Parts: sequence; structure tokens; C-alpha cells
Amino acid sequence: MTALTEAATSKFARILEGDLDLSIHYNDAGEGAETVVMLHGSGPGASGWANFSRNVEAVVGAGYRVILMDCPGWSKSGPIVCTGSRSELNARALKGLLDVLGSGRVHIIGNSMGAHSAVAFALANPARVGKLVLMGGGTGGVSLFQPMPLEGIKLLQGVYRDPTLESLKKMLNVFMYDASKLTDELIQERLDNMLARREHLENFVKSLAANPRQFPDISPRLGEIAAPALVIWGRDDRFVPMDVGLRLLWGMQNAELHVFNRCGHWAQWEHAEKFNRMVIDFLASR
Repeated sequence: MTALTEAATSKFARILEGDLDLSIHYNDAGEGAETVVMLHGSGPGASGWANFSRNVEAVVGAGYRVILMDCPGWSKSGPIVCTGSRSELNARALKGLLDVLGSGRVHIIGNSMGAHSAVAFALANPARVGKLVLMGGGTGGVSLFQPMPLEGIKLLQGVYRDPTLESLKKMLNVFMYDASKLTDELIQERLDNMLARREHLENFVKSLAANPRQFPDISPRLGEIAAPALVIWGRDDRFVPMDVGLRLLWGMQNAELHVFNRCGHWAQWEHAEKFNRMVIDFLASR
């Protein structure tokens, strides 16, 4: 088996989907009969591999092919200014990538923006979704209990406008429950990835100026989603309030919820071992 490193699994595809004509970067690991797609969040410097580096090996080891897509405007994928729904844009990009790869029905794991994108894909392509795992996102709208945007989102947008090590550390300090687990290597890797594509940072700011509501509230449509869904949240998430997870649980036809104690916005990293077991068991269940 090819070594499971970012470099060894790195690939590019040219997608043509609707009005999209983009180069999309993705990582392709494993050779299972079923495919699991992992979609990253919207943080500056994010990528599929960076967001799910603690999960890929476990899911591949369980017998799945894993595709990690860098969304349009992130990491090595092509630049874009989004004036509409970012969720739907990413969903169209994913459809284009899956068409290029010849993949039919897939399972999708989405974190934050990735969860929004997974829901948008499920609404547009219900026959192509097996199961959904959604963490820290999935539908827009305001919280009933907390003022929005939350602290973390304000800091995230601040990094895009002032992309420095100091602003990045401020954001990452509230990203996880225990920020001491963030190594200098991880922070530097994130900073390097962020600064390597400054046009992505500039385009994100332009996108917000053109449309501040990049992730519209699709709560009224959640009932259309019949795919089994596992909703996972951090009790201490300072980016997306937990009642969004409750809204997903209430709205979808076949959803269950797990809440991690002492966990922020990055459940798949902060509680990787238990997260991996839970997701693998969920994917294998009938």
C-alpha cells in the first residue's frame, strides 16, 4: 500500500460543473469498495489533509477509499470569489470531482464549512449519499442562546483580514478546548499553508463583502435528507453553537447526536481515537 502521506496521496482534477471550471486538489488514499469523502472547514490555511490527518489512516484501515477534497479557494485548489452560497459552491465542486473520479454513492464526513457543504450535496444529490457525519456545522441560522457570530468566527475573519502569526494564534487559542495540545509545528504548518496562497485570503474577504451570509439557513429543507446521519459536537465549541447540532438532529429524518465533553470545534482531532471508532462503527452499521 502507498504510504499514507499528504505528498504520496496528492492529486489534481479539472472539474467542469455548471459555471465552475476549476482545478481541484484532493488526496486519494485506500482502495476500498466504498468511498468516504472528508470535507474541511473554512479556517485560513485549512486543507483536507490538515483537518483530517488523525483520521485518514483509521478509515483506510477499516477498508474504505478516502477522498479529501480541498474546497475551491483553499489550499492547492483554484481561487474563486463566492458571491452566493459557499455551501452550494462546494457541493457543486464535489459533484464535479466525483464525476471525474467515476464515483457514484459516497459517505461524507464534514467539519464546520464541510458539514454545510455535505448537507448541500445531500440535498442536491440524494441518490449519491450513503451516510453523513457532520461536526460543528450543517445549517446556517442564528443561535437561540448565544449572540452571533461567536467569538471564534470573529477571530477567524480577523485572520483573513490580518494574516499574521499573532492573529492566527488568537484564533487557534479558542479553536480547541485545550489549546496547549497545539504544537508549534502544527501552528507553523498552518501559517505556511495560509501565506502560500494569499489570493485565497483576499478572495475570502471579497466574498464576505459581496455576500456576508456565505452559509444560508437551510433548516426548512433538512427533512428532505433521508440518509443516516451522525451529528458530532464539542460541548465547548466557540465557533458554532451546539443548538445548531440540535437543529440538525430535529430536522433530518434519520439522525443521531453525540456530544464530546471538553471539546471545541475540532472533534475529529481533539478526540481522534474515539471519533475514529465511532465513525467506523457508524459507517459499518446497517
